[in-house]
Amino acid sequence: MTAPDVHRTIHAVFRIESARLIAGLARMVRDVGLAEELAQDALVAALERWPESGVPDKPGAWLMATAKRRAIDELRRSKRLERKHEELGHEIEAQHALAAPDLDAALDDDVGDDLLRLVFTACHPVLSTEAQVALTLRLLGGLTTEEIARAFLVPEPTVAQRIVRAKRTLAEARVPFEVPRGAELAPRLSSVLQVIYLVFNEGYSATAGGDWMRPALCEDALRLGRIVAELVPKEPEVHGLVALLEIQASRSRARVGPSGEPILLLDQNRARWDHLLIRRGLAALERAEALGGARGPYALQAAIAACHARARAAAETDWARIAALYAALAQVTPSPVVELNRAVALSMAFGPAAGLAVVDALTSERSLEGYHLLPSVRGDLLAKLGRLDEARVELERAASLTRNTRERDLLLARAAACAGGSAPPSR
Repeated sequence: MTAPDVHRTIHAVFRIESARLIAGLARMVRDVGLAEELAQDALVAALERWPESGVPDKPGAWLMATAKRRAIDELRRSKRLERKHEELGHEIEAQHALAAPDLDAALDDDVGDDLLRLVFTACHPVLSTEAQVALTLRLLGGLTTEEIARAFLVPEPTVAQRIVRAKRTLAEARVPFEVPRGAELAPRLSSVLQVIYLVFNEGYSATAGGDWMRPALCEDALRLGRIVAELVPKEPEVHGLVALLEIQASRSRARVGPSGEPILLLDQNRARWDHLLIRRGLAALERAEALGGARGPYALQAAIAACHARARAAAETDWARIAALYAALAQVTPSPVVELNRAVALSMAFGPAAGLAVVDALTSERSLEGYHLLPSVRGDLLAKLGRLDEARVELERAASLTRNTRERDLLLARAAACAGGSAPPSR
């Protein structure tokens, strides 16, 4: 194996193992920032040694063992060990604390629980949403600062500062490295799911830039969702979210054309949908419903996605059921965006006039003033009603509001079709 091959292997192994390393170390040192530094030290050690010694048979175990030794050295060097013994006396017997085998055992126990603690710590409400997203992708997704910056189209120093401040905030606030219990669990879990959902959505419909999708972000979010579902298997909304992500992700290959151009849902080649992901999504939805979570916000969105997934052709889509599901979602989480989506479903089920009535009622909604999909949907409905001049104006306005180049091109093409006297394809 050449040196570049070894380096690629090391980074691939670290990407897989880093969350487990950081989680185990954070339980020992009670500081996610220090835990990440120790894990990075293990990565540096691998980069130094493996090109000469070769990749060990169990690279993940090697990284863990190295990280453990660095943790012990750090605790000894900083004279924190005695204080940590007092803080963690319920976990580690003081008389055994200096013995490496006992520290090893402490690190190896409860890996799943450690990961769950790390998830809740990274998504702690003391952090801003942007900081939660960046820290989650860094600590649990194993993404570098450069990768996160590229994914969200923000400068690398900005992401670096967010991560540094987030770790400092957690330390200063003395956020405990633990899974919330009792009444605190539901809102904290909701925050975790929201972060995963935000990461997926940014990958599925990029806010800005020249790409319609960023599939790597979708994959990271899906992986995180599956991990959380394994860690808290009795929480229906977790399965609802995983169901939604699986089904949405199943369309990824069909959403983009050969030149990177967007392909709208009704125009997609459904043979290109990933039916393994659809089956996984439908199974997750069944689990959510079996756990009594059929009316949860994510489960309802997954049920809507399932309607599309079950339709063999666009014409077979059960739009009336989708409209009813959006109505149920609006009851659970009232939102003008949900109303806008319900308007689309109504138009498909009962005609464009039915949808336009709902959309027109939303035009005075201040929270949608800069939301490009409002004029986009309105333009589409106006075009279907033959009001092409009005439709063109709305589609051009939508194009001026989006920051995604691909979407802007699509909207302008639809506006041009209206100017040419023909209705553009539906969204």
